[in-house]
Amino acid sequence: MKIARFSHGGALAFGILDEEEREWVVLSGDPMYAGYETTGERVKLTDATLLAPVLPRSKVIGIGRNYRDHAAEMGSEAPAEPLMFLKPNTSVIGPDDAIVLPPQSSRVEHEGELVVVIGRITKDVAVEDALGSVFGYTVGNDVTARDLQRSDGQWARGKGFDTFCPLGPVIETEFDAESATIETSVNGEVRQSGRIADLIHGIPELVAYAASVWTLLPGDVIMTGTPAGVGPLVAGDRVDVTVSGIGTLSNPVRAKG
Repeated sequence: MKIARFSHGGALAFGILDEEEREWVVLSGDPMYAGYETTGERVKLTDATLLAPVLPRSKVIGIGRNYRDHAAEMGSEAPAEPLMFLKPNTSVIGPDDAIVLPPQSSRVEHEGELVVVIGRITKDVAVEDALGSVFGYTVGNDVTARDLQRSDGQWARGKGFDTFCPLGPVIETEFDAESATIETSVNGEVRQSGRIADLIHGIPELVAYAASVWTLLPGDVIMTGTPAGVGPLVAGDRVDVTVSGIGTLSNPVRAKG
């Protein structure tokens, strides 16, 4: 089931995709909290403006170097345990919102990723039970000011600028990670391509590991890592991240000001 958050007629709404009719079946509220009761209203896909499908209540958790080929291209070995960092929730934008290049950086790069959406309060969960805390999955772009990440020696600034966490287009509640692929393209040119099954630390392990450190709240998200092929973005680019079974997250890139 694909769930979207969108604007229509000046109002915000959540809806379930009716693919056959190409409509959103409008829900009475955020399904993470209110369930799947519908209002009876339907909105044509062409009449809705998609927004970030989730606004993390407290945190965006990033996972670094979780594909061996990406760790290698960064000049390091894959970590024995998940390498976690935080992005502020103010970095979140939605489909077609612009990634804004900060003047402090001369090297901003894309990192296409599968994103896990947490659906309930979770702390100290066992790996074998961790998927019970997952509401669904979406697509993300862990935009990174690579020069600042390297010069700072820690990642908060390089990964935390406003607009550096595009999410969307929808949340998919039924997702087969073992068969899914991920691809990132810039201006139609494929730069990244990988299989979700190649994650070093899998989704249950990531959820359990994160919950051993922080209490996870509904709406928190975990970005699971990016495959090799990260590269620069410049003003005027359009970057597309596609995860099979979920959809394509597309964002333009512009300079600040």
